[in-house]
Amino acid sequence: MSTPLHISISEKLRHQIESGEYLSGDRLPSEHQLMETFGVSRITARQAVANLVSQGLAIAYRGKGVFVTPQKKVTYSLSSPLVFLEQDMARQDISFSFENLLLEPVAAPRDAALALGLAKAAPVYFQKKLFRMDGAAGAVDVTYLIAELGERFAPLLAQQMTFPTLAQHGIPIERLDAVIECTHADYDLSGYLEVPLGHALMVYRYTAYSCEQQPVLHGSTISRADRFCYSLSTRAQAS
Repeated sequence: MSTPLHISISEKLRHQIESGEYLSGDRLPSEHQLMETFGVSRITARQAVANLVSQGLAIAYRGKGVFVTPQKKVTYSLSSPLVFLEQDMARQDISFSFENLLLEPVAAPRDAALALGLAKAAPVYFQKKLFRMDGAAGAVDVTYLIAELGERFAPLLAQQMTFPTLAQHGIPIERLDAVIECTHADYDLSGYLEVPLGHALMVYRYTAYSCEQQPVLHGSTISRADRFCYSLSTRAQAS
């Protein structure tokens, strides 16, 4: 069976992106240019572009064109998971920033209440942040913080990352339980992370404990797999 034309075109463009012929931020050929170059219909050219967008290789801006997305992938080490994320980014010479999207008191949902050892619908502080690496949206972080700490540090948390803020005020995180799984982009996530609705995303779910082994925060970091990944180094225990 012959390869569909739209696949052949998108594969050629993919190879050009991966070889460096098109760099991050470069504008790709327009639908009209693809139609002329490959002698195909507008529908075929549009599908070829859609293929690149769905692979995370390009992003389309209405009225501006289609541009190559940043291809540098950020790695966060789980070997030392209590190393602050921004410190790990700095070690890799990656510019890290976050945008505070929401910070407010809410009733804890069931999973957060269970993780934090709270009664159902107990008050907690909910925060949603958008992480950017070298200016590109890489992950959305959602957390539920026990109410006492949320009330105390809300003004700081709107401007600073949570773990460093707690550590600076005598509440270091001593333990972190986490699991990595998959989810799909809902409407909000597709907008924040610039991916199609239903796009597969990675989820790093975690519960953080203070030095008294008291759970203080439960959250999830939802990330684009093409921009964010995790590394792990293990060592056999001595017999």
